[in-house]
Amino acid sequence: MADHKVTKKTGWLIALFMVGLLALAIYSARGLTAYRVEVCMAYDGRTACRSASGADKEGALRTASDNACAQISSGMTDSMACGRSIPISIKWLEAK
Repeated sequence: MADHKVTKKTGWLIALFMVGLLALAIYSARGLTAYRVEVCMAYDGRTACRSASGADKEGALRTASDNACAQISSGMTDSMACGRSIPISIKWLEAK
């Protein structure tokens, strides 16, 4: 009977720990959406637009640019060259 109580108590502790981790993840993620942007990139005759969110403007802009370049470039060299190019448009969106 004592083993059953230990197992039940351990289960509750694990569940409580998991709920705490989930709450921490949600709380942390809320700060990551302070800025939202849509960036359109052109490279090698192709264009792509992607949006991204970030805790700061630079991070959001870089992520959106990288995501757009991933759609229109092939390989690391092309991706880096695309990422160094100037976006054809930048549109700041309302953060969610």
